[in-house]
Amino acid sequence: MNSHALLALFHIFAVVPLFLYVGFARDNTAAQLYPLLFGLGLIILFYHLYKAVVKWQAGAPSAWINWIHALVVGPLLIYIGRMGRDTVRGAYEILLMVAFAGAGCHGLSLVREFNEK
Repeated sequence: MNSHALLALFHIFAVVPLFLYVGFARDNTAAQLYPLLFGLGLIILFYHLYKAVVKWQAGAPSAWINWIHALVVGPLLIYIGRMGRDTVRGAYEILLMVAFAGAGCHGLSLVREFNEK
């Protein structure tokens, strides 16, 4: 199994459930998850911002994935993590959309991966 398949599985079985839990639980989310979301958001923001710039400069067609993480996912997690239970409902709704989009994209990636073999 290659690294892309492992990355897809990680997103499907770890990231998507976390985002779904927070998105559906909203202000009933376990309080200890907010600092985790904040830290995760910072890591995502800076890692993917760096990767996006490197790929953009190299002309790589996959830079859009990093831009989405750096401009949407990272800041969203930072906001939810910072605001905690005072997070506005719309942020939770966007997190749910990100979760469903991630499940779909990574699910499709896995299907394509296994159909090639």
